[in-house]
Amino acid sequence: MTFSTKLKEEIVNNESSKNILISELTAILRYDAIINKQNITLTFENGAIARRIYKSLKELFNVHINIIIRNQKRLRAKQIYILEIKENVMNILENLHIYQNNRFHAISEEDLKSKEQIMGFVRGIFLANGSINDPKTSGYHLEFVFMVKSDANFLNNLLHQMNFHSKVLKRNNRYMCYLKASEEISDMIRLFEAPNCLFYFEDIRIYRDHKNMLNRLNNCDIANQEKSIKTGFNQLEDIKFLKDNDLISLLDEKTLIVIKAREENPESSYQELAEIITNEYGYHIGKSGINHHFIKIKKLINNYKQK
Repeated sequence: MTFSTKLKEEIVNNESSKNILISELTAILRYDAIINKQNITLTFENGAIARRIYKSLKELFNVHINIIIRNQKRLRAKQIYILEIKENVMNILENLHIYQNNRFHAISEEDLKSKEQIMGFVRGIFLANGSINDPKTSGYHLEFVFMVKSDANFLNNLLHQMNFHSKVLKRNNRYMCYLKASEEISDMIRLFEAPNCLFYFEDIRIYRDHKNMLNRLNNCDIANQEKSIKTGFNQLEDIKFLKDNDLISLLDEKTLIVIKAREENPESSYQELAEIITNEYGYHIGKSGINHHFIKIKKLINNYKQK
């Protein structure tokens, strides 16, 4: 079972208020049903969603619903659930604001008057045409797919009002409204009221974030170590130049201590070198002091070369 399927099944197994059920049905019928004035046909591969829609339609409109179950063996064996409604069709469509004044009604923000209705509508869209990557995969991704760009844009505007940073993208002949940020996907699952899937998602997200942080720290440590080795090598070259040209005697005692410590510890960082000098030579010095002495050495070499 995919993570999308688990999330959808957890959503539909929760009890919901009448307002949420109406908003869910509005979205599902708009984006996942074949509709005309005499007939509504809904097709599902997920039995849990089919049961949810059947129960909601029964409770809200008390209509007879014909259920057809077909076994599909193409590619992989699975059951297809078909719900057919042939009575009180216009009453259902008008109550769900899908048909008004005997014509199709485009959804607007005025039809969703509360946060509860908005969340129910978004949840219904996810049940109808949404999907989410398993967090174990390489990337985080939650998407809603539409046939019409205006529908994708409408959802995108709703999500922006809810402080989600969703985007719309055309893919083949369809339009996708999607989220990529793991924190926002986690917030969306929380709004879907699916705690089991949320805990699973968060556990893996925390593990991956921790692993990525360790990798970044390791890479940073390696880069710093390489930088320290390169710096130490260059400073040994400068020290050799001083000795080859009898310039050592021009340096003060403390600088000579730093030179001796560097020769004995060619790969040490400035911090490590400062600790060695402080502990072994009794000369209390920090990283900036080490740097100051090597600037003095570099200046002496440059002055000598310019003569």
